Amino acid sequence: MRIATLVLLATLGSQAVAADTQQLAAEGAALIPPFQQQLLETVKAAMQSGGPVKAVEACQLLAPQITSQHSKAPWTVGRTALKLRNPANAPDAWERQVLEQFAARAAAGEPIAELKHAEIVDGEFRLMKAIPTGEPCLACHGQQIKPELAAVIDQRYPQDQARGFALGELRGAFTLRRALADQP
Repeated sequence: MRIATLVLLATLGSQAVAADTQQLAAEGAALIPPFQQQLLETVKAAMQSGGPVKAVEACQLLAPQITSQHSKAPWTVGRTALKLRNPANAPDAWERQVLEQFAARAAAGEPIAELKHAEIVDGEFRLMKAIPTGEPCLACHGQQIKPELAAVIDQRYPQDQARGFALGELRGAFTLRRALADQP
């Protein structure tokens, strides 16, 4: 009877962890659309006011501020990719592994817009959601970047690797983290 009780408690405990993980995943996922929308609106406004050169400037100057605005305790939000433009967005080892899994899943035919991964890592809840390359991204990240724009990108991002994408390809991912000790 004692073993059965321990098994029951272990099962209930793992169900509680699964429920908490699902709740955290939903909470984290809800933070992505407003972050994504503000980034996209900022780039679109810059494109309209001054074309792709202004969009590159807006990305460099405003994206870090937007990221900070959306990183509200207890959550930290960001973006990362395997092919980086901004080295400040470099993936850590866990993020790199998830991005590589996303690339493999996309190559196997899974829709990029549906790629997500959540996991508890070193006392933190971590969540990543893939970013497909959209139409607005192609002017600066596509396969046919105008030479004058490429020169601006080279000047602002001398180590840029984030070029050559096609519409719908895996561009990168939103990445979120939250310490489990902060969980209510």
